[in-house]
Amino acid sequence: MPGIVIVGVQWGDEGKGKATDLLGERTDWVVKFNGGNNAGHTVVIGDEKYALHLLPSGILSPGVNPVIGNGVVIDLEVLFAELGALKSRGVDTSRLKVSANAHIITQYHRTLDKVTERFLGKR
Repeated sequence: MPGIVIVGVQWGDEGKGKATDLLGERTDWVVKFNGGNNAGHTVVIGDEKYALHLLPSGILSPGVNPVIGNGVVIDLEVLFAELGALKSRGVDTSRLKVSANAHIITQYHRTLDKVTERFLGKR
């Protein structure tokens, strides 16, 4: 079975999102396999703009199964906010699959990160 794989070799801004949006409509699955919500891209469909940070762009293509994979760091607040925003605009998000092995972060992790950064100071 043939497959299409788009992998970036930089840390962003190389066009992965745009290529995925263009090719994603012709696939059965669009999988986000790493990273978190610190990245993202804007998808334009007609006059509508969608800002996606955590969800794979396949969520906007009817018939495509969007997947958040093992290596993704999921901020639950961001995930639920992004899903809610899409649902409020009439986007069906019911096809989304989330790996049981994805990494979950919470408010505790964000607070711990801030405290650690303050402690390190300029180091």
